[in-house]
Amino acid sequence: METFNEAIPQIIEEAGWLAPVLFILLHLVRPLLFLPVIVICIVGGYLFGFVYGTIYSIIGLSLMSLVFYKLVFVFPSIRNRVIRLKKKMFKDKTMTIGQVMILRMMPFVHFHLLSLYLMEMTSSFKEYMRYSVVGVILPSMLFTAFGQAITEMPWYVSIIFFGSLALIFSYLGKRGTAVYKWHRFFPRKAYERG
Repeated sequence: METFNEAIPQIIEEAGWLAPVLFILLHLVRPLLFLPVIVICIVGGYLFGFVYGTIYSIIGLSLMSLVFYKLVFVFPSIRNRVIRLKKKMFKDKTMTIGQVMILRMMPFVHFHLLSLYLMEMTSSFKEYMRYSVVGVILPSMLFTAFGQAITEMPWYVSIIFFGSLALIFSYLGKRGTAVYKWHRFFPRKAYERG
């Protein structure tokens, strides 16, 4: 498996103009290869640079969210597995959207588990996709730009970084549930003109 993981960057480099498409597809098959999101984003930053690596990761992770949403309705067993994982990891804890966004930045938190939380918090596919896309932007940027730095940090700096994220997560949980409407951030007039 390790040699396969090392071969992925070489295959993408040699693909030429197909490399971005292969990279985005790699995001879609990532769960089957048991690769964490951070690994793929680091590869994207290495191969395409910060800007293009981030853009391709946002596209790939957004498509992964879309595929997951569709799959859980076609195959209820997938949904049941993720629900069992949710109960195992977080018991019956309710989370805010802010907490889910913070957890998206944690490198080894299950991506589909957080997608399930978003599904439960939103009332429609459109709303789910809005929050999913917005929710993958910062982690894509963070992992693409700083992924290599995070893996090379001394252990105590890594602990401080993830401890800070845990404190923010805890603080958001104590503030209570907050519901943010899409129109609060993007006024209706702005997208009615287009």
